[in-house]
Amino acid sequence: MLTSLQKKTAMAIVNVFETGQVLGDYGKVTLLPGDPGHLTYGRSQTTLASGNLFLLIKAYNESTDPALAGKMTPYLDRLADQDLSLDHDAGFRELLRQAGEDPVMQSAQDDFFDRVYWAPALKSSEFIGVESVLGTSVVYDSRIHGSWHRMRDRTSEQHGAPADLGETAWISRYVEVRRDWLANHSIPILRRTVYRMDAFQRLIESGNWALELPIEVRGWTIDESVLTGGPAVRASAEVAEIRLLRLRRPFMQGSDVRELQEKLAGFSPELEVDGVFGPGTERAVKAYQQRSGLVADGIVGAATRSALAL
Repeated sequence: MLTSLQKKTAMAIVNVFETGQVLGDYGKVTLLPGDPGHLTYGRSQTTLASGNLFLLIKAYNESTDPALAGKMTPYLDRLADQDLSLDHDAGFRELLRQAGEDPVMQSAQDDFFDRVYWAPALKSSEFIGVESVLGTSVVYDSRIHGSWHRMRDRTSEQHGAPADLGETAWISRYVEVRRDWLANHSIPILRRTVYRMDAFQRLIESGNWALELPIEVRGWTIDESVLTGGPAVRASAEVAEIRLLRLRRPFMQGSDVRELQEKLAGFSPELEVDGVFGPGTERAVKAYQQRSGLVADGIVGAATRSALAL
């Protein structure tokens, strides 16, 4: 179990990657040409194309006394539809920047990123037997940046499973495999994000698997005083290949809906597995979320997918 300081250290590394600041930038709005994530926002730069920006703004609006809820509400439907025209909506982008100054938004982001990225990263680390702070940080970075499962499986296929190699050897191989994938990616801007793996490689070479402070990451010194006291390329490697599943009309259909229903059928035997996300599927999702201590909104995003092992 990581301590609070170790968690902050792992998160700080990714904050440097994402916003160029150790503690992150809650109002940071980024749009880079060719970024598959499209508009990205906040402390850990969640994306429009993944549907997670919608979930964050929805969580903010549902918080107690959000200062800009009234101005945010008209954008919710467009966010839910992953309307890419929001990339260039100057009014919306300025609204996001202003919201970053609201303590309610900062709290909403902390809770959201914990739920959607940190908790799944801990679960993924436990699943493959990763216990070190550095190893967990590598997994967390990939959950934020995207395509963790693909690179995890590729590493194991090429070099062997974590249980066979041991944690330090497997994480080292994973960083090499992921760096090669990024360096040769078909999306040019992702090739420029190899610095993330280069930074981890330097930490691995130092042997600092406990991430004992201070550490140096991309010119930033991360030490206890910074973590307790309160520009990089940030292109997302999550290519929106996973849909945000929810009740809408016309009903969403597809193999991803069927896979969801097959998972839910173990908890809701009456659910029809037909590949159509109708009211019955929404009820089953809400029931599962309620049972699992998740936000029971009937929307299948990263946190619900992780809980269901989708």
